[in-house]
Amino acid sequence: MTSLDKQEFLAWAYDDLLTNTTRGVLAEYIVATALGIRDTKRVEWDQYDLETDGVKVEVKSAAYVQTWKQSQPSKIVFGIRPTTGWDARTDTYATSAQRSVGEYVFCLLATEHREHINPLEVAQWKFYVLPKSELDRNMPTQKTIGLGPLIALGAHPCTYDKLKIAIHEAAAVNHGA
Repeated sequence: MTSLDKQEFLAWAYDDLLTNTTRGVLAEYIVATALGIRDTKRVEWDQYDLETDGVKVEVKSAAYVQTWKQSQPSKIVFGIRPTTGWDARTDTYATSAQRSVGEYVFCLLATEHREHINPLEVAQWKFYVLPKSELDRNMPTQKTIGLGPLIALGAHPCTYDKLKIAIHEAAAVNHGA
């Protein structure tokens, strides 16, 4: 054998869409498709996940059902830790920990029953959009946020087809902040 098959590798490495890392990448892809930018390739470890019309977007994901055996659905928690992000365009790191993006999209794979879950079915996802300024103002150093507190902060719930509008509305709030 002199060459491996890319499709076989992808099926071997990423077939389980419920694993935390793969689900996170899938959530980024779902948001990218909603924004109409799925042709833009993903940059691993960049300081934000997506950019559209000058708006920077950070995508976070969580799910009730995990790939491992569970006695009950998972508690929903999203990571929001300020970091010294790396900028892929300049190959530099931020000098202090901060949330370096503009808008957050929290993606919840909301199905609670393993037998019905299909991460590729966008109707099974719930999306919550929140300007970074709200996180910075209300919880500047907090590392995680649960679903209840996220909603209490005013995260805008929306469907897949309304994501682009919600992200641009959040950007308008951030630019006015």
